[in-house]
Amino acid sequence: MPPPVLACAIVLAALVIRSAVAELRNPGEARRQWGFVTNKVPAAAGSAAVLVMVVAIAAAGLDWGNLAWAVLAGLLIAFITDQLTDPN
Repeated sequence: MPPPVLACAIVLAALVIRSAVAELRNPGEARRQWGFVTNKVPAAAGSAAVLVMVVAIAAAGLDWGNLAWAVLAGLLIAFITDQLTDPN
């Protein structure tokens, strides 16, 4: 596995473990944390960010191992967008 993909997998695993610990402490918390995946506005923002980064990676001729970071960044952008648009 290329180093960028491995590093990205470690970061994603840490986020999943964080959600699991939050779920153990407060049932239903993981569903609230990962609810941005089904929310249209954050999903669109994250997808747009991934698209821009993939085009930039291709244009710069960078290693496609960086694609994993682009997808993780899009996921985090979707999460932040959901937090900013959440009415609660």
